[in-house]
Amino acid sequence: MSNTIANAPPALPAKVRHLVIVLGDQLDADSTALQDFDLTQDVVWMAEVAEESTHMWSAKQRTAVFLSAMRHFAQALQARGYPVAYTRLDDASNAGTLALQLQQAITALQPAALVMTAPGDWRVLHALRAIATQHALPLDLRDDTHFYSTVRDFAAHAKGRKQLRLEYWYRELRQKHGILMDDGAPCGGQWNFDADNRESFGKEGPQHVPPPTRFAPDAITQEVIALVNTRFAAHPGKLDTFGWPVTREQALQVLHAFITERLPLFGKFEDAMWAGEAWLYHSHLSCALNLKLLNPREVLQAAEAAFRQGHAPLAAVEGFVRQILGWREYVRGIYWTRMPDYLALNALDAQAELPAWYWTGETDMACLRDAITQTLEHGYAHHIQRLMVTGLYALLLGVKPQAVHAWYLAVYVDAVEWVELPNTLGMSQFGDGGIMASKPYVASGKYIQRMSNHCKGCRYDPAQSTGAQACPFTTLYWDFLARHEALLKKNPRMAMQLKNLARLDDPAREAIAAQATAHRAAQAVSTPAAPTTP
Repeated sequence: MSNTIANAPPALPAKVRHLVIVLGDQLDADSTALQDFDLTQDVVWMAEVAEESTHMWSAKQRTAVFLSAMRHFAQALQARGYPVAYTRLDDASNAGTLALQLQQAITALQPAALVMTAPGDWRVLHALRAIATQHALPLDLRDDTHFYSTVRDFAAHAKGRKQLRLEYWYRELRQKHGILMDDGAPCGGQWNFDADNRESFGKEGPQHVPPPTRFAPDAITQEVIALVNTRFAAHPGKLDTFGWPVTREQALQVLHAFITERLPLFGKFEDAMWAGEAWLYHSHLSCALNLKLLNPREVLQAAEAAFRQGHAPLAAVEGFVRQILGWREYVRGIYWTRMPDYLALNALDAQAELPAWYWTGETDMACLRDAITQTLEHGYAHHIQRLMVTGLYALLLGVKPQAVHAWYLAVYVDAVEWVELPNTLGMSQFGDGGIMASKPYVASGKYIQRMSNHCKGCRYDPAQSTGAQACPFTTLYWDFLARHEALLKKNPRMAMQLKNLARLDDPAREAIAAQATAHRAAQAVSTPAAPTTP
């Protein structure tokens, strides 16, 4: 077990009261696990283990951001006098899993108790709980106060409700915490300005987009990059462009840049896409938030202040607040109140494999090529690229939702299971049958044409559903509606789309079904390049 993160780090105490577990997504110096830390008798335990990059095929950007941020955080703790027992990925004694590594630490340090802030992964929680039980050690599992609500709060909200819709939970939190509220009423007289936040860039494209706030790798990050490139050489993605914030100070710089440079136009263009433009007006804060380098309270305080000071319009600020206070808190509640059964849900009985080109970007569909290539290069894509490009195609194709989940968890730097799984299996793939989303989010290629310039440079025509130039999104859209027509008829929100389906005569339906079948067969020719189930 190595303890060599900083120069002359604090020595570990001879007798350990608390072994304080800090996971890779808990890099918060104010976390509940550290609140009563005693420098003379407690030890912080952190471990880099291969399992966290191999239980799903973690892309290089994702692994590197976790390892670099962990090392920087451990160094910062040691600089403040915290004894830290830190195991590096390349330590000879590394056992390869969090559970086995914790077992080693318990044997070596003989703590009286374990302390941990609640993790963001059901699998990790139960693995570490099992080790505590095995060693007959008390495990003090503390609430994660990084969030505005607790899982108990969400469970109380959900009790007795037939439907769990984001909007009501979001309003409850807005009122409780006084965010964007004036005298008990929502600012602007309405809760939701989503209708104002759906513009495309038009033919001229995005104008004067500020460059993203990126950081040249320091010595620690360079060491991590070299390690990841060696240890996980066969994993997807590359690290030539790595520039994510890996310290709290860097995360605060990204927050400041978003509030001052991007927030005013964030709302207007939050759903828009443009070929070759990865960053646009989005915040790029989800990675720092999910690693706990930023607290959502300081993020929303800065956003609301921008509105109050006249720097950003209400529609933009409300849309951003809804992402943080709404979706983020909502999906966490769904995850922890529904696991572990949630992971196995497959309401549409989708059974296709994920196409192998999801791991390479080598497809002739322009929108998918752009989104996947960008994802593999940066570990990032914004929410519409995820929901209405990569996610939509997988839904229409009929890919098993667990395979889609494994891909999203693997490739995005902000992916921690509590937030990624419900967003993917529930919102994107409708695998939960409507627990999260009120309907399947399906559209033809015309949606992508409206919100981007991808179709202009693509060999496929979004207006065509059959023939050599037919857009696969459009073909598969009509095929999806036809295949699931009986189920979708029970959903009033699908009435208009099914009405349009009813206009297709039998020959048209048969031609679409034949083209969809041929397209699916073409995608299934090669074996997936990586494991596609968790």
